Amino acid sequence: MKNIPDVKLGIIAVSRDCFPIGLSIKRREAIVSAYKGEIYECKTTVENELDMLKAVQEVNDAQCNALVVFLGNFGPETPETLIAKHFDGPCMYVAAAEGDGDLINGRGDAYCGMLNCSYNLGMRKLSAYIPAYPVGTADDISKMIAEFVPIARAVIGVKNLKIITFGPRPQDFFACNAPIKGLYEIGVEIEENSELDLLVSYKEHENDKRIPAICEDMAQELGVTGNNYPALLPRMAQFELTLLDWAEAHKGARKYVAFADKCWPAFPEQFGFEPCYVNSRLASRGIPVSCEVDIYGALSEYIGACVSGDAVTLLDINNSVPASMYEQSIKGKFDYTLTDTFMGFHCGNTPSCKMCSDRAVKYQLIQHRLLEPEGSEPDFTRGTLEGDIAPSDITFFRLQCDSEGTLRSYIANGEVLPVKTGSFGGIGIFAIHEMGRFYRHILIEKRYPHHGAVAFGHYGKELFEVFKLLGVKDIAYNQPKSLPYPTENPFI
Repeated sequence: MKNIPDVKLGIIAVSRDCFPIGLSIKRREAIVSAYKGEIYECKTTVENELDMLKAVQEVNDAQCNALVVFLGNFGPETPETLIAKHFDGPCMYVAAAEGDGDLINGRGDAYCGMLNCSYNLGMRKLSAYIPAYPVGTADDISKMIAEFVPIARAVIGVKNLKIITFGPRPQDFFACNAPIKGLYEIGVEIEENSELDLLVSYKEHENDKRIPAICEDMAQELGVTGNNYPALLPRMAQFELTLLDWAEAHKGARKYVAFADKCWPAFPEQFGFEPCYVNSRLASRGIPVSCEVDIYGALSEYIGACVSGDAVTLLDINNSVPASMYEQSIKGKFDYTLTDTFMGFHCGNTPSCKMCSDRAVKYQLIQHRLLEPEGSEPDFTRGTLEGDIAPSDITFFRLQCDSEGTLRSYIANGEVLPVKTGSFGGIGIFAIHEMGRFYRHILIEKRYPHHGAVAFGHYGKELFEVFKLLGVKDIAYNQPKSLPYPTENPFI
């Protein structure tokens, strides 16, 4: 099941009718030649509204789902902005720099034209991606196009996404309960089901002939040292097939899916295992399965998967790093203060490819305390994938609908440190510069829940642009010391 879109780019050049059309054509051809990826070159150069309709039809016939609108000269303000209205996909607007001709007949004035382009996009309330400095040579613009691809992939994915939930949010985890209004505002569909629906479907998959192959794949992934409960694999394989089949049967008019499942307290006893390892396997394939019916956590994970093209995870912003551990293993070795660090944890949903080699299927210690007899051997609380998360650059982020129905987000680049946690679950020591201030003046002040999505790499730049294109006005980040937060006390 392919759950992340492929971006098929097209490029349309526009030209103001009082400027040489050949200038836009020549500059468009230079971009196509310089760009290293695949891009469809629209042969219709837009000077008027009829050209616009013809060009949009041309890129649609070529099955383009993202578009570069190129101002090879000043550009026609109305037709060029109507492209974004008539094309059903993300659009980027860029403009040509001078220097490839004389400054009399070879001057295009696209630097000026971009101003009126942005003004007209605003008047029409059209959303488009405009790079930080959108004017450049063919080589410059080819690099801008490459940066646009993951942004476009995320926007296309979100607009074609259905989030499937099972069960209401657990008691005492109301932070995961957020209005679904925000989903509809950005074009996401949602299907809410009960845990009973999931249990019925799971039982229908008993003795499914595909189970042995899934078990074999699990055993290979875990290896000898990670496969602590071989007899548990058939149950987990049965559940994996249940989710995959449900996704195919229920995505309906949508192309992509993510899950938000209730994983406790009833789940383990009724299903006979914890779902964490299965969740990790689906996440590694671009199908996030968030814990505790965290709808916006699943959405955030999916956006991260689209942007990074890689596995993601969802973690609690969980516990502080002990001062003794900081002094012994971090101070002087890494450029972080104690309050820059914290431990990101979840029971065992992080994909094995993002964990240290000693990761293994274990049991959920907290659930064992809560649900099974004291002193007993773990039974249905088995099924977590536990171990330290591997050292890596990371981006910690979240898109959330607050209690007032307003979409807001945060993004922070950081890293997982190569320091042993000495703890349980899927866990790592995370370091983000100025995390202490960010924790207080963004996460607490703006009332974000305890879950954060993690992409493995620095993708703050791309995520910022994705959230802008989705219409999110409040995009917070970990501000440097020189830039106080509005709620920060200046006298401290």
